[in-house]
Amino acid sequence: MWRPWNRAIAVALVAVFLSFSEVTALTARENYRFYCAPCHGLEGRGDGPNATPTQPVRPRNHRSPVEMEKLSDEDIINVIRFGGRATGVSTLMPPYRNTLTEEEIMELKNYLRELCQCRGPR
Repeated sequence: MWRPWNRAIAVALVAVFLSFSEVTALTARENYRFYCAPCHGLEGRGDGPNATPTQPVRPRNHRSPVEMEKLSDEDIINVIRFGGRATGVSTLMPPYRNTLTEEEIMELKNYLRELCQCRGPR
């Protein structure tokens, strides 16, 4: 038998559970630092801890307008979504289409444009 205070406790527990189960969205900078910085570095210069001399390809310098202006926004989005193997760049670049939402991918593309302070081909 549900007494009024039992019902109140049940409602409170559900509210607490739901508040703990909410996913907090990360900013593009936080996603970059978590997913990209191991290879591309915290500042995006291609000098992360995983960027060793034994790698077959050096990670792209996201701060270089010369390198980044060659890439269209769609190029950047596709590399983030599908990884290097699918887009003809380093096979070490993993795909993130199942890890990041489309919104996070777009925000990450915008963050890369901020790092290089450039646009793609016009």
